Amino acid sequence: MITSLRNDGYKFENGKIGPIKPEVRIVFENAISDRTISEVTRRNIFDSIQVSRISWSGRLSETGFLSRLYDLESLPSFDYRHKTASGDIWQHREANPDDWSDDWLLTDSRFDLLRSSDEAFLQFLCETIHPIIRTEDQDVETLVKLYNKHLAPDGWEVVPKTYISGKPIFAARHRLVGGSPAIGTMKSIAASLDVNYITQQITRMEASVESDPELAIGTAKEFVETVCKTILREYGESISNNVDMPQLVKKVREKLDLLPDDIPEKAKGADTIKRVLSNLGAVAQGLAELRGLYGTGHGKDANVKGLHARHARLAVGAASALGVFLFETYKVRKGSM
Repeated sequence: MITSLRNDGYKFENGKIGPIKPEVRIVFENAISDRTISEVTRRNIFDSIQVSRISWSGRLSETGFLSRLYDLESLPSFDYRHKTASGDIWQHREANPDDWSDDWLLTDSRFDLLRSSDEAFLQFLCETIHPIIRTEDQDVETLVKLYNKHLAPDGWEVVPKTYISGKPIFAARHRLVGGSPAIGTMKSIAASLDVNYITQQITRMEASVESDPELAIGTAKEFVETVCKTILREYGESISNNVDMPQLVKKVREKLDLLPDDIPEKAKGADTIKRVLSNLGAVAQGLAELRGLYGTGHGKDANVKGLHARHARLAVGAASALGVFLFETYKVRKGSM
């Protein structure tokens, strides 16, 4: 990203973006290859923000918001009465808000978001949904859906990268074409149970498979635990905080008649069914051990080497298969009660 900013005539210093030279850059010949997000997409996003009547600066003033991304004191003023960008933005958007249109930022040559690098544009979008900027979850959800709808054709999306005080911090990534079937099925579980915590776990897994495999592995185990505890609560079962993952899964299997001994010997394919059901316990044990070795939640030796995204996908896939099977069985059992 730093290289792209430099190509655009900017520098990143002390946590802010500012021009390499005092004068503003006007053209971006060197950055054409860095722009895969089209002007059409950028305009559509700003138009949609206006239609939604959600301010891009959130609870901050526009100068307050922009100062988080740019060194406004290094950018020139277009108003002779002020020396820097912070002065004329304040003059025409805060003191006299009707002087400039609401989409002024899109075509202001000091920022030129229509032609900036992808990184600069995406960083701007992610900043608009930062918890410091926006406090209403509904507004964040609206903007994320809006952004991803328009970014999808250009191959990008914004997703939670991490959390602070329970609120997501978003980052941009190349879109996962077609998405993950496992993730999609797990989302249907969250919708059926209407459990917000499960939704957060799924979002965390989806966002971290590529960027933070250890987090994805740790969350995969937590996902199964949450599904199991939710099912047991539905049956009125008390759950000890000390129960481990294999014991938790076994307890759910007992409740759902999914132990090998529950299969009649005369049932067609009884041996095969019993073997598959026995493997459910092995999956639970494997997730618990994998999380203990590599996932988040446990201290590890400093020399332990991390895993790759493919290992995280394996863990997420296994967690999905187990969690979905248990939940769907629960729905069948519940329907017959």
